[in-house]
Amino acid sequence: RNMANFTAVSGFLLMGFSAKPELEVLWASLFLVLYLVALTGNTLIIAATSMDDSLYSPMYFFLKHLSFLDICYISVTVPRSICNSFRHTSSISLWECILQCLAFTLCASAELAMLTVMSYDRYVAICLPLRYEIIMNVNTCIHGILAVWISGVVSGVMHTSATFSIHFCGANVIHQFFCEVPQLLKLACSDEYVRELGVTGFLSLVAFLCFLSIGFSYTRIFSTVLRIPSAEGRAKAFATCLPHLAVVTLFLSTGVFEFLKPHSDSPTALDFLLTLFYTVLPPTLNPMIYSLRNKAMKAALQKVVKRRKATSFAESL
Repeated sequence: RNMANFTAVSGFLLMGFSAKPELEVLWASLFLVLYLVALTGNTLIIAATSMDDSLYSPMYFFLKHLSFLDICYISVTVPRSICNSFRHTSSISLWECILQCLAFTLCASAELAMLTVMSYDRYVAICLPLRYEIIMNVNTCIHGILAVWISGVVSGVMHTSATFSIHFCGANVIHQFFCEVPQLLKLACSDEYVRELGVTGFLSLVAFLCFLSIGFSYTRIFSTVLRIPSAEGRAKAFATCLPHLAVVTLFLSTGVFEFLKPHSDSPTALDFLLTLFYTVLPPTLNPMIYSLRNKAMKAALQKVVKRRKATSFAESL
């Protein structure tokens, strides 16, 4: 294989979902629907948690930031893929690929950190209720959000700089609808990807520690909830925890499965579908999961929708 420095690479070809134009447009239409659903759901949650005074608590403060993060997360990959499909093009420049890789890694890492912080919030709320307001004060919440974004930026910069410090050989074809790190590493010359594996190992360790922290929080939460004497109290406690646990499970299980499964040289439609599970489904389903069993959130969302209708009606007069 002839070695070519990465600075000489002008761009890559994203293979997308199908070589047939009509199927590509069909996939793009599905992507567009999912993207609009994610955008609408998360925007509504941000509006509801910002405008409703009854939702001024750490839980909804973190949920608002998670929704903003979800919008960023899905916007990194999906809009570009939709545009490429409708324009029947598959090229992406080197710098666009670098930025996409950086933003995607940043958002994915920040999302995991956010879910970890939110699980700690639920742990304090249920296991240490008398000290909740003291522990989860304004400073704690702000420091938690800062830690989330700092961890995302550090992870994104480390992952991206390690990935694009290698040399790429052969055809610059990425068998994915975005610049995914495992697919980029397949284009590495000889064993240069070993450098990136060190970074991946470190970030995997951090992710594992987040997973352990979430696991510890929920082990303590469930043991505390099961000791609550009243059925109504248990139901209320579970109602605030189960949505978050469902979101955590969805995000972690799909992400871990995607990165641990063997990557073939000619990915199937199933491989692309599995990628959807960790790139598109979490941001799309999160608003529904959080709104489904939360009466306060449902009421706040109804207020936002009614207010929006009233504004539209007033403007039409």
